[in-house]
Amino acid sequence: MIFFLPPVPLNKAVRVVDVRLLISVDVDLHQHITRMESPLTTLITDSNRYLKCYHHYLKHCTDQQTMEEFINNRFLDIMTKTVNGKSDLNVIGVGSGSDLVSQTPGLDYIRFNWNQITADEFEEQWKEKKRTEKADLIHMFQVLYYVKDLGATISFYQSLLNKNGQLLMTLHSGNSIVVKLRNTYSNQLGTTEVARSTGDIKRFLDSKGLSYRSYELPNEVDITKCFIEGDEEGEMMIDFLIQVLDFSKTASPELKAGVKEFLCCPEFSVESNGKVLMNAQYELIVLEQLT
Repeated sequence: MIFFLPPVPLNKAVRVVDVRLLISVDVDLHQHITRMESPLTTLITDSNRYLKCYHHYLKHCTDQQTMEEFINNRFLDIMTKTVNGKSDLNVIGVGSGSDLVSQTPGLDYIRFNWNQITADEFEEQWKEKKRTEKADLIHMFQVLYYVKDLGATISFYQSLLNKNGQLLMTLHSGNSIVVKLRNTYSNQLGTTEVARSTGDIKRFLDSKGLSYRSYELPNEVDITKCFIEGDEEGEMMIDFLIQVLDFSKTASPELKAGVKEFLCCPEFSVESNGKVLMNAQYELIVLEQLT
């Protein structure tokens, strides 16, 4: 999803260009994830189920709370150099979409012109039209799992930054149980893709000699319902965690037992007050445009 806004004063709002990787229309998303062999199917093939699973996951984790705290306590420090001396700010949001705007108060006076477009189409059109606009801030929260070429995508969006502009990227940390779970069972799940993490971003940036800052974002997930046989909410959470459609109905008993055993491993999860709490931490990478 992409929308454009006229510049507005920095103390009231920001000018936003929003590019969303829509599950229902983003062909690149399907191409990135290797289709699983029968009887397991990747969750991304059913967009409605994906969104339901995602919302149940959000309901039981501290992801949004952690991000809100980070924005309130650390974000302005990150942006100090970027906003210094500016009366307005140009922002590109990759993956935020219309939901963010509809749930954000105080934006009624801004007119939005929405267009559905994929990331690759956005890049192609930008280059074809030889556009020269620059952004002061680009945020890519939980998007880079799905792009075909991680390095090329980062390089393109970095090229859209003004001097002192910031590119913010979040993914699961390389130490997150979600990454280790998907990689441990990749063969059984029928995918050859390695679960992407911030470790992949760091390796690319290091290979290019680019400096960056990283911030750990704790994310505690209550996975208690995942261990209740037949609990619909728990089943959808497992679907989201391992990205498999109807895992409880299609996976072998041995695979289901193995996944649940992994989820409650003491290395990643703890039992507290009758709940099983899992550490699925994220990491924020900040890349600054110095020239």
